[in-house]
Amino acid sequence: MIHARITGTGSFAPKKVMTNQDLEKLIDTTDEWIIERTGIKERRIAEKGQTTSDLAYEASKRAIKAAGIGVEDIDLILVATMTPDTILPCLGCVLQEKLGAKKAAAFDISAACSGFIFGMSLASAYIKSEMYKNILLVGAEVLSRYTDWDDRATCILFGDGAGAAVIQRHMGKRGILSTHIHSDGSQGNLIHVPGGGAQHMATHETIHKRMHFIKMKGNETFKAAVRALESVAQEALEYNKIKAEEIDFLVPHQANLRIIQAMAQRLNMPMEKVVLTLPKYGNTSAASIPMALDEAVRGGKIKENHLILFEAFGGGLTWASSLVRW
Repeated sequence: MIHARITGTGSFAPKKVMTNQDLEKLIDTTDEWIIERTGIKERRIAEKGQTTSDLAYEASKRAIKAAGIGVEDIDLILVATMTPDTILPCLGCVLQEKLGAKKAAAFDISAACSGFIFGMSLASAYIKSEMYKNILLVGAEVLSRYTDWDDRATCILFGDGAGAAVIQRHMGKRGILSTHIHSDGSQGNLIHVPGGGAQHMATHETIHKRMHFIKMKGNETFKAAVRALESVAQEALEYNKIKAEEIDFLVPHQANLRIIQAMAQRLNMPMEKVVLTLPKYGNTSAASIPMALDEAVRGGKIKENHLILFEAFGGGLTWASSLVRW
């Protein structure tokens, strides 16, 4: 049986650390309040001049090296992001040039926090169709540039980083067993950036109204996320005819510790089986799953033949899951 298999992972986070104590100096909040509400202790912030493509480049180099192939072998680059360097060209093309992957096609995926799993779905389909052999899938964000540092409800959440995976054709039982992706545009206003597109291009008025920052309705988003994640996780289990207790590790989007704990509880899964990087990186949107995956792989947690369940929820709304036999 043909599967698309992840053969190498990589991640990268900026050096600059912003702790909850640092945020206490900027806004009316406390370390205890942030940890209680989110589980986040610190996050990484890109330096001035450091771009999303810079982070993606570092993570990609590590993934390609781990896969044991050369840049010249990459024939497709998929980049999940909502914070590209520029609207045009796309981040995929910028990354292609930085890597020197001259024969690779490249484009972006815009599915917010679910982007990496959406990318897994695309990569799996391309591999199985035999259109491409060596795919570089990247999730990268510089969310700090879109964070309203005067909004105490959202500025505590986000961080910057990148994760990458090389996905190749594999004959056998290992690889991406299934992906499940969903969207609901009717709830797009729960998490959005109203300014910056063709509807509200940058003007003095849009800047004054702070329309170019992330806006989120926290309570409504929390409820929608838990419902969607439980449904899409069960969908993956039922599709593959397995039980939750057969899962070796859950690699969730790192958005909020309470959401992650709720999901683990509903799957009757101990937290020891959950890969958690949220406390030190915060919510890095499309980068969070590949960053968490890379840490678990390099840390020796995830081993050959382990069953890994991925799940994510993000703006759009979008939500997704994937089951992988490592």
